[in-house]
Amino acid sequence: MDTEQNKSTVRRFYEEVWNRGNVDFAFQVFAEDYIRHDLRPTSALPGPEGQKQIAADFRAAFPDLEWTIDIILAEGDLVTGRWTASGTNTGQWGGIEPTGKKVVFSGVNIFRFADGKVVEIWNHRDDLGLREQLGAPIFAGSTG
Repeated sequence: MDTEQNKSTVRRFYEEVWNRGNVDFAFQVFAEDYIRHDLRPTSALPGPEGQKQIAADFRAAFPDLEWTIDIILAEGDLVTGRWTASGTNTGQWGGIEPTGKKVVFSGVNIFRFADGKVVEIWNHRDDLGLREQLGAPIFAGSTG
């Protein structure tokens, strides 16, 4: 297991997919059967195709997305990335119509590697703060 190589892969994932919009790079990072742990319900396809779609949809909602890596830590087969992102909401996201608002939000991802590819990811993004900045309902059925 190459911890430094895994850290480099995570850095490149953030840079290529999130900053540059090269969503096909997901195929170089994620195993076909990787498992995604997410706090919110998702209907993403399995494997790298699912990760590609998640990124493409999010970048369509925030096309000027700028991604900053705050820190990357690794131990054994795990790599953790903490990041801050900003962008303007000009497309639909999560059932929310475009607001034109500029947002700043952060998150943490924990990646587990096997044979040089991500086989598992835990995703923690500040969706509450993001929704608040967009002026969107916080809870299902909420009006404000």
